[in-house]
Amino acid sequence: MTNSTSTTARAGRREWTAFGVLMLPLLLVSMDVSVLYFAIPSISADLEPSGTQQLWIFDIYAFVLAGLLMTMGSLGDRIGHRRLLLIGAAAFGTASMVAAYANSAETLIAARAVLGIGGATLMPSTMALLRTMFTDPGQRAKAIGMWSGVMTAGIALGSVMSGVLVEYFWWGSVFLVNLPAMVLLLVLGRALLPESKNPAPGPFDWPSVPLSMAAVLPVVYGLKEIPSEGWNVRYVVSITVGLLFAALFVHRQRTTASPMISPALFRGRGFAPSVALNLVSAFGIMGSAYFTTQYLQSVLDKSALEAALWALLPSVPIGAAAPAATALVQKGVDRAHVVTAGFAIAAGGFALLSLAGTDSMWLVLVACAVLAVGGVIVMSQIMDLAMGTAPVERAGTASSLMETGTEFGGALGMAVLGSIGTAVYRHEMPASAPAEARETLGGALALADEVPGLATVAREAFTSGMNGAAIAGAVLLAGAAVLAAVTLRGVRAAHCKTPDGQCSPSGV
Repeated sequence: MTNSTSTTARAGRREWTAFGVLMLPLLLVSMDVSVLYFAIPSISADLEPSGTQQLWIFDIYAFVLAGLLMTMGSLGDRIGHRRLLLIGAAAFGTASMVAAYANSAETLIAARAVLGIGGATLMPSTMALLRTMFTDPGQRAKAIGMWSGVMTAGIALGSVMSGVLVEYFWWGSVFLVNLPAMVLLLVLGRALLPESKNPAPGPFDWPSVPLSMAAVLPVVYGLKEIPSEGWNVRYVVSITVGLLFAALFVHRQRTTASPMISPALFRGRGFAPSVALNLVSAFGIMGSAYFTTQYLQSVLDKSALEAALWALLPSVPIGAAAPAATALVQKGVDRAHVVTAGFAIAAGGFALLSLAGTDSMWLVLVACAVLAVGGVIVMSQIMDLAMGTAPVERAGTASSLMETGTEFGGALGMAVLGSIGTAVYRHEMPASAPAEARETLGGALALADEVPGLATVAREAFTSGMNGAAIAGAVLLAGAAVLAAVTLRGVRAAHCKTPDGQCSPSGV
């Protein structure tokens, strides 16, 4: 069964029940990005991984997820998103069981890699199925807003859940919590979820699979390492190699007869700006998180679990942000104005963060909440616009592009703002301080007992670095607000009728 018709029938109880089932795996996939924050010490004690193995245990999930999103989005358009979702759920559940009972670092790394593969099938499939189930523009916007909120909340909840589970159970429990949701999805998914795929997809472009991974993985790797290691030649080369493969990937998509990412997607007015603005929004959210988590733990001297619990507070208003933005658009407010306001609010959050001192916990938490609200407003509206512009037959590809942009934006935010903060930190640290202390705040605190007053100076320097990065973030997001106002003016979500991207404007 395909869903390429132009019907706009309103979804009923069946569709909303299916939506609830879909949100559980989405929540868990997003939680798995941060679920090892507190489990790593216990894993290290049991499995005794080397330093390199510990890094791979932590990072391989995100790397595989980012590298395969475009492939899985395109594959779902061809074989069916429900089918791919159920295959991914089975893989995710099985890998969770293996990870929970892993008896070696190598086994855990392999299981985490399979979890990344499963996550790459689940994320674009859930969004593509939302596009199929909710053809009414208003209902689709509401569902996508909730999707954005669940994904954002999952990242925040992952670290806290791992802390609580490790406190009362063993580290494998952080993986076992995935099983009930995956079993529920496998049991109910076939009955509740419609199948959706491109009726005439053409042959799958297999050469684009390694090209896409070679484009994404080196860039994400380099950007993730730069904040902690600096602009090492190895990471600059990694990013450069990735960008070269990205150019080759784009060239192939423009010249091959059956591309993985059809250039026709970008002909829809508003799709290309949506991809770019979504990236900038992720840049701001993840770039700020790089500082605020360290601020709570290392500047305010909170324990890891205390810091994670306090960090939950800014996520509370997120639940109201996307629905409020959707309601404004449905009442006739130009989407460009709503997205512009979202960027302005997020920029205001950065502005507040630039005023923080070394004892400003509540100011930092409020700043994070303001920034998160603005970011979710932007991401929910941009995602709805992009998915409304894309043909139903290419919903998986469109979703995977947006989510890959989110991965890039997050890594870029941590790299750029992290580098600015580090540069300010090193400038503020006295030349007489030990070399390790001048490199990072963690290095300074490790020597605090040996050098009187070093901890205070280092915390002040780190806070100054956070202030400087926040100013840069505020300027960037203010620029994004202007860009949104110009590029999205008068653009409305469209209902696409045909696989070649011919769309008619909706009432949203």
